[in-house]
Amino acid sequence: MDVYSLLSSHTLILASASPRRRDLLAAAGLPCVVRPSHIPEVRLPGEEPAAYVLRLAREKAHAVPVGAGELILAADTTVVAGDEVLEKPVDGEDAARILSRLSGRAHEVLTGICVRAGGCERTAVERTGVWFGEMSEDDIGRYVASGEPMDKAGAYGIQGMASRWITRVEGCYVNVVGLPVSLLWREISALAGEMAD
Repeated sequence: MDVYSLLSSHTLILASASPRRRDLLAAAGLPCVVRPSHIPEVRLPGEEPAAYVLRLAREKAHAVPVGAGELILAADTTVVAGDEVLEKPVDGEDAARILSRLSGRAHEVLTGICVRAGGCERTAVERTGVWFGEMSEDDIGRYVASGEPMDKAGAYGIQGMASRWITRVEGCYVNVVGLPVSLLWREISALAGEMAD
């Protein structure tokens, strides 16, 4: 089975309520049905960031029932600055703290993905480097007040107002938005090959 046969014979199920992931899939010509998984996103003590996002992607993929003719996609994204994992902010003060940590520095965005269908499963992690310019206290205060940082890992949306301060991206840009589409395509293609065996 090739990737086109798999996608024509299976409904892609997105195990996430993220509108950004849904929009990225639609833009890539991969329409999906949204079926969010509701699992706690808690990092285990000492868990490496890549292992963390991969584990959550797998748990999300397995928390959603898969029927005949369905292809499940789950993902989890986090931001790592130095040795600190920066999750979604819990409130405005936390968002300001996170943005102060990112200001004038480089950080890494990691997304773990899991695709499963027909008893087969593929997982992978994408890493992208992002460089922030300096943000003043006023910049941070105004950005937090906009509300944009509140539901995003690392407290920013690269595709929104935060683009004002992004000076460089190394790697997959859409990974920072929330889903590494080219990696996903490769993994779905590999899954199709495994299902044919």
